[in-house]
Amino acid sequence: MEALDTPVLDNHLHLDPRYGRGIDAVDDFRRLGGTHLLVVNKPSWHLDVEASEGGDFRAVFEETITTVEEASEALPGRAWPVLGVHPGLVSRLVDERDFSPAEARDLMQAGLDVAAEYVRAGDALALKSGRPHYDVPDAVWEASNDVMRHAFSLGAELDCAVQLHTEASDDLTAVAAWAEDAGMPRKKVVKHYAGGRLAGPTPSVMSEKDRLETAVERGEPFLMETDFVDDADRPGAVLGPKTVPRRVRWMLDEGWEDAVETAHVETPKDVYGIDTRATLSR
Repeated sequence: MEALDTPVLDNHLHLDPRYGRGIDAVDDFRRLGGTHLLVVNKPSWHLDVEASEGGDFRAVFEETITTVEEASEALPGRAWPVLGVHPGLVSRLVDERDFSPAEARDLMQAGLDVAAEYVRAGDALALKSGRPHYDVPDAVWEASNDVMRHAFSLGAELDCAVQLHTEASDDLTAVAAWAEDAGMPRKKVVKHYAGGRLAGPTPSVMSEKDRLETAVERGEPFLMETDFVDDADRPGAVLGPKTVPRRVRWMLDEGWEDAVETAHVETPKDVYGIDTRATLSR
């Protein structure tokens, strides 16, 4: 297939050599023109970790970093780890393990503290946090918001981005304001699984054509992602690893070169401080 004359970044996907396709998925991404990946650790329980203290998350983070190193070797660009605690863990802790919301909050914040160690050492690029995308009791919601605010405090301290898993919304200005109150610029707050229109954080747009059309028409900074889950029981979910480079080809065919530059060069630099052109080996 004809090479693309642009970096191509998938801003949010998972890789799981143990239970999924691992580097085979990276190869699919590369063959279609993909160059760079931001790899988010899978939820801890998906990697058989039932955490009881912050240090228990370390095994999840270490496995993700190792996988990212292997992915970088397979790419013409490189991959970076994004580490954190999936907000759905709060329900697992409260509903299945009899944690109080406050105890769940404390454990999840401790896990974020461990993730921050890797960012501080230069071994990870950004943090991941958020709150449940489904209805939960008020006390669990408040605890989840406390966890997210803690992530923003760490992001401010480390001058790094924070990717968020939240409810579907096109207006998260209040959440962006929490980040600013903590000392983070709102552009470094990234809403994963976003639509093409979002107030507040930087949207990481799911790479479906209708969402991308909206993002292009909006003309604001955005990123592109698949949220590929790399689960052998759910092949291709949520979107497959070939999707972002395919959508970039489609966008270029539509004449949207400026939008491609925005999503794959300018916004990654503004949000994460990464240079997707300088890190290309070809």
